[in-house]
Amino acid sequence: MNNLKLYSLILILLSFIPSLAQDGDSTDYYYQIPDYPEDYNAGTVAARIVDGLGFRYYWGTEGLTASDLEYRPSEGARNVEETIDHILSLTQILVNAVNEKPFEGVEMDGLSFEEKRDRTLENIRQASEVLKNAGGADLARYNMVFPSVEFPFWNLINGPIADAINHVGQIITLRRTNGNPINQHISVLQGRVRG
Repeated sequence: MNNLKLYSLILILLSFIPSLAQDGDSTDYYYQIPDYPEDYNAGTVAARIVDGLGFRYYWGTEGLTASDLEYRPSEGARNVEETIDHILSLTQILVNAVNEKPFEGVEMDGLSFEEKRDRTLENIRQASEVLKNAGGADLARYNMVFPSVEFPFWNLINGPIADAINHVGQIITLRRTNGNPINQHISVLQGRVRG
């Protein structure tokens, strides 16, 4: 094999690495938002909203320090780590709903920040995959089921998903206030890291 062919083969293989990383269970899955599907349908649109949450959460929590995790804007407010715990619960509600399982809480005792972050990102990834695979199917089967009450998929959108996005914004604001802003090169519009 001559050098030009070898060089071309290496370039081709290297071009596949980013897309392969997006298919795994890696905690770097939301380093960039996955490519959007070709088809618009109920499942792919819902999955894209969930992927937007994943991208924002990835970058909102990337590089948090112990000082950031403890930061509390006022005495009655949650600190950043308590907000992360809440987001983990919200994403567990989400992944349980799309897997048609009731939500019975999340055990977080003894989990490190990194473990909570990994579980949250994995919950988001799993929920997105289920929704993408649902395609144009009726999403009505993905109810939020709690021990004493049940809500339709509609409430999942304006409840846990929107709430989680809101709380990621709080984390971004709090870490900036604490002197540790997020990477200035991310573009939430494009779902990519610029330059």
